[in-house]
Amino acid sequence: MVAKRFIALLMVMALTLGVAGLSFSAQETKGTVAKIEGSKLTIQDDMGKKTTVQVKDQESLKEVKVGDRVSVKDGKVIKESP
Repeated sequence: MVAKRFIALLMVMALTLGVAGLSFSAQETKGTVAKIEGSKLTIQDDMGKKTTVQVKDQESLKEVKVGDRVSVKDGKVIKESP
């Protein structure tokens, strides 16, 4: 009986965390590129908060340099026009 409750609790937790993970993965980050390290960008938003994101599309990084305004969504970088 205890084992069934434990398994049910684990299943509920896994479902909850899975749904929460999906909502965070679609998050968009906008700001100025502060640092480029391999396939990771550190972006500083207008409030001064820095966020590091993993870029999936390596080709898009060739056009980006420190100081550029960008938006990153789902690992894709879009360079914003000045």
